[in-house]
Amino acid sequence: MRIARFSIDNTIRYAFVQKDAQDGLDYLVELNGFPLGAEPVEPTGKRYSLDHEGLRLLAPVIPSKILGLAKNYEAHAQWMAGGDPTVHAPEEMVIFSKPSTSVIGPDDPIVFPSYSNDLNFEPEVAVVMGRVTKNVSEADAMKHVLGYTCVNDVTLRDLQGSDPMWTRAKGFDTSCPLGPWIQTELDYTDAAISFTLNGENVEKASGTTKNLIHSIPQQIAFISSFTTLLPGDVILTGTPDASGSLKPGDEAIVHVAGIGDLRNVVVRG
Repeated sequence: MRIARFSIDNTIRYAFVQKDAQDGLDYLVELNGFPLGAEPVEPTGKRYSLDHEGLRLLAPVIPSKILGLAKNYEAHAQWMAGGDPTVHAPEEMVIFSKPSTSVIGPDDPIVFPSYSNDLNFEPEVAVVMGRVTKNVSEADAMKHVLGYTCVNDVTLRDLQGSDPMWTRAKGFDTSCPLGPWIQTELDYTDAAISFTLNGENVEKASGTTKNLIHSIPQQIAFISSFTTLLPGDVILTGTPDASGSLKPGDEAIVHVAGIGDLRNVVVRG
């Protein structure tokens, strides 16, 4: 099942995304509430095509917090070290955070801040929590997950190197594109990630979650040991390999097999 958040007539709505058996296209089946709420939701009877006039897909969720793992793939850890094959991913999880104000949705612009000279893409799988989660075990962790979405963990690489903390580098406005929807059914153990820049596949940015150093259940168990995860909170699981620079005018597309495409264009701030 796919869950979308969208706006139409200046009103935010939620929907299930369903493929029509006749034309093979995706449609939004509007719901009468928020799927993460306490009350059950039902279809309103309204259905929209994705190109319906005035309709815009939004980030599928606005989390209370976003937590990410750094260097959670061996290939990315080595890329961060300049390609040194003797460097390994850290044994302990390295966690950073992004504020909810960093979130944007599909087709929203990524704003290149004037105080940076090196804006980087990082395609990843994001986990969306579905239940209040505290001190959960690895064995039970996945029972607390609502689903998964695409994320571009946009990073100011020059500030990441100069600032002791990564608050500006990772948490600036528009640094967390999410979407296009939440996929509740995904093989999270082997989800293929790829990235397209201006229509060209960036091979070194590709990978699969089967190469995660710390698995998704391990991430949830560890994070919930020090902070309570709320419904809608998001975990960025790590980027699989090399990153790269973005410039104003670039079209960045994160693709996760089984979820879809997250497209954003860079603009100068």
